[in-house]
Amino acid sequence: TSEEIKTAGRILSIRGHGKVMFADLEDYTGKIQLFFRVNELGEEKFAQIKENIERADIVGVIGNIFKTKRGELSIIVKKIELLTKTINFIPEKFHSIVDTDKRYRKRYLDLLMNPEVREIFKKRAKIISTLRRYLEDMDFIEVETPILQPVYGGANAKPFITYHNTLKQNLYLRIAPELYLKRISVGGFEKIFEIGHNFRNEDIDSTHNPEFTSIEIYYAYQDYNKMMELTEKILNHIVKTVNNGNLKIKYKDYEIDFSIPFKRITMEEIVKNETGIDVFAHNTDELRAMAEEKFMEDYEKPQNQRQFLLYFFEKMVEQNIIQPTFIYDFPIDNSPLAKRHRTKENFTERFELFVAGTEIANGFSELTDPLDQKARFEEQDSKRAVDSEAMMNDYDFVNALGYGLAPTGGVGIGLDRLTMILTNNVSIKEVILFPQMKSVHEKE
Repeated sequence: TSEEIKTAGRILSIRGHGKVMFADLEDYTGKIQLFFRVNELGEEKFAQIKENIERADIVGVIGNIFKTKRGELSIIVKKIELLTKTINFIPEKFHSIVDTDKRYRKRYLDLLMNPEVREIFKKRAKIISTLRRYLEDMDFIEVETPILQPVYGGANAKPFITYHNTLKQNLYLRIAPELYLKRISVGGFEKIFEIGHNFRNEDIDSTHNPEFTSIEIYYAYQDYNKMMELTEKILNHIVKTVNNGNLKIKYKDYEIDFSIPFKRITMEEIVKNETGIDVFAHNTDELRAMAEEKFMEDYEKPQNQRQFLLYFFEKMVEQNIIQPTFIYDFPIDNSPLAKRHRTKENFTERFELFVAGTEIANGFSELTDPLDQKARFEEQDSKRAVDSEAMMNDYDFVNALGYGLAPTGGVGIGLDRLTMILTNNVSIKEVILFPQMKSVHEKE
């Protein structure tokens, strides 16, 4: 045709036949065929292209659009400019490399050669933008809290420690933004959220990376029941948006249905249903004997019935929860920031959402009583000599609660794990552009 266009991209392949050459040009929208011929370019220019333009080079072209006899959209090149010369060898079939470590270490090459990997990160971006837009439409305000913190808290985890030369003090990379977000709530912001990175100096496995992304949401005058409703609505909306309106997705060998309402069941009920163990019908010695008989590890650690309830849930139940399910009413023993249950002594109004055997969200009715919070911090702090994941005593946070935190519901959602499920990936490394890897010395 007579239509002239200008475009640019990377040469995926180039091939020649006498006085004509063909090349495939790719940019973020797709690829198109380039057609070079001596009659159009002249002998000298054609020879220069043949000698200097190679696969993987980045070029700009001017030419006319036409369709080949096979109906393939192509450009008859009138002018070509070399924009970037690629000097490293790029394998033609990078995806055939079975060494996943190499893919993660050279993610730039992985992205370059594997369109399906790029699609994962496009979907990840859409998940996060959809989530942000949903909350903003509900009049939530996005805020930012410190990553470097003098006192770490908001979760039971081992922190990374650094040192500030001017202040002459240790600082910690945050393990969670929770305590700062609740300070903001004390200041009168009733609907807030933060999307950001957290850092935990812990094991690396298929669902854990030392640096990970989460969202935390705080909503005044709500409790954990309302936060379960909000969580399922958010996830339902995200799945519908990124999955072309379909609420059923394939993950591993499962079909996961994100239709609402999600199933809800107390931890005590599901442990009894799935294991046959009625925890509160037995004393600790009997429960320990049951665990020992089942050859379970660390059976000596739980010291009361509530701790055994959590122990049996984690060892025998949670990995078998496939469809989206809220587990609620957690023991106070492992919930130092959650409000005491309104009817169950030594329990809290806390929930976790499980999908495909993985925890996706954690939320509760927030603890607003400064004296209760101070006592729980002191109990946590007393364990730090033997438990590297126990929380520090954050006196400033207790002081903030003394100025009054409205009844508030909160929830945190792991965005890496959510992306794993929505892209059907079993490793967290597949959904983080640059996952943490052990250093190797490469000169290439």
